[in-house]
Amino acid sequence: MKTRILTAAVLIPLLFIVVLSLPEIVTTVILGLVTAVASYELLTVTGLMKHVRLNIYAGVMAFLTCLWSHFGMEYAWGLLGLVAFVSLLFAEMMRDHIKITPEMLGMSLVAGVLIPFLLSSIVRIHNTRMGRYFIMMPFVMALMPDSGAYFAGKFFGKHKMAPVLSPKKTVEGLVGGILTGMASMVIYALILQVGFRQNVNYLVAVVYGLIGALGATFGDLCFSVIKRQTGLKDYGSIFPGHGGILDRFDSLVIVAPLTEALLILLPFVR
Repeated sequence: MKTRILTAAVLIPLLFIVVLSLPEIVTTVILGLVTAVASYELLTVTGLMKHVRLNIYAGVMAFLTCLWSHFGMEYAWGLLGLVAFVSLLFAEMMRDHIKITPEMLGMSLVAGVLIPFLLSSIVRIHNTRMGRYFIMMPFVMALMPDSGAYFAGKFFGKHKMAPVLSPKKTVEGLVGGILTGMASMVIYALILQVGFRQNVNYLVAVVYGLIGALGATFGDLCFSVIKRQTGLKDYGSIFPGHGGILDRFDSLVIVAPLTEALLILLPFVR
C-alpha cells in the first residue's frame, strides 16, 4: 500500500505537467508512446502474439493513431493508414500462413487500432476549443473512482464482486468508487465555476461521475479477464505498486471515449 501511494504521489504531478503544461504535440507524442507500450503489453507480455514483426506493426500503428487524432483526423489519411496496416498483416499471413492465424490478425487490430483510437479521445478532447478546461476530466472520471474503490474495499469490503476475474474487488468498493466519482466531478465543476467563471450544471456533473465510475470498473474488468486467461498478475512493472501501463490506464480505454461522447451529447458547461 505504501509503494502504491508513493508511486501515485509522483505520477499525479507528472500527469498534470504532461497534460496541462506541455505543448499539445508533445502531449500527443507522449500518449502515442504510452499506447505503443500498451500494445506491447497486450500482445507480447501476455504471450498472445509471439511474432516480432506483427508486434512492431501494431506498436507503430498505435503511435500513428494518436498523431492522426492530433492532426485533425483527416479521413483520407486515416483510411490509407488503416489499409497499409491491414495489408501488412495479411502479407505476413500469406508469408507464413501456418504460424499466423486470423486470431493473431484480430489481436493486432485490437492493439494497434482499436485501443489506441479509444485512448486518443484524450487527444481529441485536448484539441477542442474548451479542451484546456476538459482535458483532466477523463483522468478524474477514471482514476478517482479507482482510488475510492480501493480504499472503500480495503476498509469496508466484505462481499466479493468478481472473485474469479478480480478477487480484490468488492461490492462495497464499487459503491465507494461510485460515490467518489460523483463527488470528484462535483468538485471539478465547482473549480470550473469558481476558478474559471464557467456556467456549469452540477446535476449533469453527477451523471458524468456515475457513468465514469461504472465505465472505469468495467474497463478494469475487461483487462483483468485477459490477465486471468494468460496467467498474469500484472501487465508490467513500470509503476511500482500499480503494474504496467494497462494496469494503471485500463479504465481510460472505456472512460476516455465515454467522456468525449458525453461532452458532445450532454455538455455540463453552458
